[in-house]
Amino acid sequence: MPTMADVARSAGVSVATVSHVLNDTRPVLPHTRQAVLDAVEELGYTPNTLARSLVTSRTRSIGLAVSAISNPYFTEILQGVEAAALEAGYGLLIADPHDDPGHEREVVRLLHERRVDGMIVAPSADPSALVAYLGRHRVPAVFLDRAVDAPVGDGAPRFDQVCAEGAEPTARLVTHLAGLGHRRIGLVAGRPGLSTTRERITGYRHGLAAAGLPHDERLLVHGDSEAAGGERATAALLSLAVPPTALVTANNAMTIGALRALRDRGLSVPGDLALCCFDDFPWADLFSPRLTAVAQPSRELGARAVEMLLERLASPDRPARTVRLPSAFVHRTSCGCPEQPEQAPVLAHERTLP
Repeated sequence: MPTMADVARSAGVSVATVSHVLNDTRPVLPHTRQAVLDAVEELGYTPNTLARSLVTSRTRSIGLAVSAISNPYFTEILQGVEAAALEAGYGLLIADPHDDPGHEREVVRLLHERRVDGMIVAPSADPSALVAYLGRHRVPAVFLDRAVDAPVGDGAPRFDQVCAEGAEPTARLVTHLAGLGHRRIGLVAGRPGLSTTRERITGYRHGLAAAGLPHDERLLVHGDSEAAGGERATAALLSLAVPPTALVTANNAMTIGALRALRDRGLSVPGDLALCCFDDFPWADLFSPRLTAVAQPSRELGARAVEMLLERLASPDRPARTVRLPSAFVHRTSCGCPEQPEQAPVLAHERTLP
């Protein structure tokens, strides 16, 4: 196996120069740098990552802690993270916290012990132990998909965060249904405590208010962000003395559960109940009718999380920020409308909050 000394002899430079080129620890003249890279390619030299990490205090690895990796939404986020990390020359260590606060802290501890350079985490509903650990050990981290309200003295967020817009897109679904004449619009909300759940409930209420509709607490049921929970929540709504005529489901897993509950009762969409969902997924347009949905920029979220983490590693003292990426309203037929060829964006631009 070729060594760094072999590369140095082939390129006609010192071992130190090879190290500076491979570790990017000191500027090297372009022609010298190219000679080293050519020698690396010709000899098939593979750097010793462990040895390099001892010199640079960097492992060029990122820890990713995301629950429900089997969910298509998080799978696409993972693809965005992986592609961006690979392009930047970073490896990825992945763990599933299972949306359990205790397990979440343990997973983060294990990733930290493996000396990842930084972490990307989709926080649980109670991230207090997570935030405390990351803060105590000064771990560079980006919160993904779910925002955490963890202000420091000046009110700024403690960690960088990247999320999709949640409230306004949900309000858009509600006002769309109201515009079709629906007056009893139900919401199958996600797991209590998650920022995504809070934001979509806020959007639901804003949508009702904008449409001049009263907020009936009986029409809001939590489905815990899972298919089985979505099925139970939808069944509860359908059992009301005056059930809703339209339904908004707050994630893709609960949409599947809602469709099961409707099927079991012999009800059709949109004939018996109009349906709109938060989260688009690859086969949403294969259902009959095709699902009207809010599509989140999942891969972009993953890529932006990596970008923000690398910026944090390069500038540890820069102010933390929260970035909000826009979602898109995908107009199909489950709401009771005819097919629409255009997709209107919910928001035109991303937002960055200090």
